Amino acid sequence: LGHGGHLSLLFRFFLELHPDTHIQFSPHRNRYASVVSIEKMKLIAAAGAIIAIANSASTAYGFSPSTSISSFTSSRRPSSNPAAAYSRPRRSSPATILRMSAAPLNVGIVGATGAVGKEIVGCLEKRSFPVGGLRIFGSERSAGREVETKFGKVTVELFDEGAARECDVVFLAVDGDFSLAHAENICAGDDGAVVIDNSSAFRYVDGVPLVVPEINAETTKGKKLIANPNCTTAIGLMAVWPLHKLFGLKKMVMSTYQAASGAGQPGMDELKDGTLSVLKGERDVAENKIFAYPLPFNVIPHIDKFQENGYTKEEMKVTWETRKICGLSDDFPVSCTAVRIPTSRAHSESIVALFDKPVDVAAARNALEEAPGVKLVDDVENLKYPMPLTATGQYDIEVGRLRKNIAFDNALEFFVCGDQLLRGAALNAVVVAEAMVENGALKAKAATA
Repeated sequence: LGHGGHLSLLFRFFLELHPDTHIQFSPHRNRYASVVSIEKMKLIAAAGAIIAIANSASTAYGFSPSTSISSFTSSRRPSSNPAAAYSRPRRSSPATILRMSAAPLNVGIVGATGAVGKEIVGCLEKRSFPVGGLRIFGSERSAGREVETKFGKVTVELFDEGAARECDVVFLAVDGDFSLAHAENICAGDDGAVVIDNSSAFRYVDGVPLVVPEINAETTKGKKLIANPNCTTAIGLMAVWPLHKLFGLKKMVMSTYQAASGAGQPGMDELKDGTLSVLKGERDVAENKIFAYPLPFNVIPHIDKFQENGYTKEEMKVTWETRKICGLSDDFPVSCTAVRIPTSRAHSESIVALFDKPVDVAAARNALEEAPGVKLVDDVENLKYPMPLTATGQYDIEVGRLRKNIAFDNALEFFVCGDQLLRGAALNAVVVAEAMVENGALKAKAATA
């Protein structure tokens, strides 16, 4: 088993659960034999799940209990991602390369101590965004805390609209009710800040751009309030858009496999704790408070509220947002089934896309290889394909299993994985801001005076 690998960790975890297990040393170096009951051995395979969940949960947002926000970037090593060995170098989007002459900007984040807010700080630290000063706004509970960042030690301020308006750009990583109450006031007038809102509050409001910058960054010109899309939509459209430009999208059917972290840290905790309680034999079925049913050892075809047409709101978000982001008609046919699965982080999507023009797999592969923010992971002979394991913590979405669909004419089928807290939320928001710097929609107030 060795002493540092996953099997060794799994074996130690098993022994913690069952300290009465008799271990015999084998004369073969680094090998052991154990005498256990069949019932105990059944737990070995299952225990791997809780180890993976615990490991990913503890580092899910680039943090451990003993690290600061600035460790978000330093803890990532390219060699730790198995996908790196079989993916091509990415061509950068213009939105990801900022002009060196861009004036430093005063940046505000509301909700920076939450899951998405932490990732926004991490993206700003890692990328070349021209942060001149960083202000973090929070509730009475978090106000006064000091946060270590690449930009210096920041004291969390009690949120105030007037203080937020002093910033050049404000990222809102809060719920929809908060955004509805404050977003428009923060950005109002020539002296207001640009607001990039991660909630669903303004996604379907006419005149408010809903932006995936690699697709429709130009819609931000002259705007002060920008909506960030739903994570599932953003991840899927990163792969669909290059194919739409090539063949002309006609219809789309998507099935999603969404991680527990889509419900935030409480969802991840419920998955981890519930899995552990079953493995320890404390319960036959895990408790559930966050999800409609227990998630460990289960899948739940239900995310968000059911609508009158039988779809859930999560599923309809994909339909509504695909139409708006891609500039499609209000009746453009998009169908989605959203399923919650017992993984910790990174959403997966199976997509069938029907096109107006005949499809060519080689041309489609080339388009995906050239697309910014997309990593083609498609080498089935060597068992290389997108997975949450390899997509977690990565800026690019992974796409693979690309093939002609045999049920429909002019159709492609493929599989996508993406880190929903990054590409589906924080990273998308920061790249929106980068695009706005590039197109002149976001400037330092001193430069516009």
